Amino acid sequence: MRAEDSRGRRYPEAEHPYRSVYARDRDRIIHSRAFRRLEAKTQVFTTRYSDHFRNRLTHTLEVAQIARTVASALGLNTELAEALALVHDIGHPPFGHAGERKLDELMRAHGGHFNHNLHALRIVEQFEQRYLDFPGLNLTFEVREGIIKHSRDYSAAEFPQLAEYLLDLRPPLEAQLIDWVDEIAYNTADLDDALEAELLDVQALCNEVSFFGEVYRQVDSAHPGAREKLKFNEALKCVLDLLASDLLESTRQRVLASGASCTDDIRRAPKRLAGFSEAATARNAQLKRFLLAHIYDHPAISEDRDRSVQCLEELFRYYLGSRGSMPTLYEELSQAEARHVIVCDYIAGMTDQFLLRQHHEHFGDVTRGTPATSN
Repeated sequence: MRAEDSRGRRYPEAEHPYRSVYARDRDRIIHSRAFRRLEAKTQVFTTRYSDHFRNRLTHTLEVAQIARTVASALGLNTELAEALALVHDIGHPPFGHAGERKLDELMRAHGGHFNHNLHALRIVEQFEQRYLDFPGLNLTFEVREGIIKHSRDYSAAEFPQLAEYLLDLRPPLEAQLIDWVDEIAYNTADLDDALEAELLDVQALCNEVSFFGEVYRQVDSAHPGAREKLKFNEALKCVLDLLASDLLESTRQRVLASGASCTDDIRRAPKRLAGFSEAATARNAQLKRFLLAHIYDHPAISEDRDRSVQCLEELFRYYLGSRGSMPTLYEELSQAEARHVIVCDYIAGMTDQFLLRQHHEHFGDVTRGTPATSN
């Protein structure tokens, strides 16, 4: 996707003398308040185990690094890929996907729904107020399109508010890559953090995830006397490289086979062209099943997560039923829009610890665990 071919911004702006439109988008995302809040949103593990775990912000930086690498190797627009990687989690509520599922459940009771990608679009279009000449960040069409379409397609009949985003067409390859590099980043990082938390049985991992076991045995054979942690690190690095290399080569082969020669050809392809090979898809699925069974549902993780999500639900119901309970800005917004929508917006913007502090303030000294989330 060439910067000069961008469909532009909602509010026209003069060209910058030395930054492309996508470089400016990247910088606006990095300087946004919502981006900074990712630092205080957990990824999977919290600091109760160690200070070295990923949070939602450091995870995002790892996704951006892989996205730039793959995009560069494919000859794509690295600035667009980086901007999309940096913004891909900006709409996550407290407590990750568990918090997202709970907010969606609460919203559906009122005929609505919650989706972190759609919420991210609301953030960059409405909630970020940094400029005199327009609301939001005034990002390019391609970045706004990629925010909602990087991981799934939307029906124009079901989501008429998104009609401007070419819902019958595929997004550019830079956007198509993001969901895959996200999976590479968190599947490998979550294993690393699980070992740090002493929740990972490396032998069980080798037995149940065959391709990891093969890689680990090769590393062990080459370095039999090395420290176990360093051998694990080397094996994990190789796994990440295998998955990223497969994504790169499989995407390249699909594009070549399609005959696509420009972004419009990519958009009009009958299906998305970025993705793993069948073999790597199976390997990645095996890895995800292991993480779900042994890490994400581990009692040390799930008990904290369930308590934290309960706090979220109790706060939602409190704000919904108590006029004047939210900050003035949100109370004013609730006069013009359905209260449950504004309550959802307010909670979704909270960091994990801020939500728990608000819960303590309104419900007293109730013992709650430090939050943990699953991908």
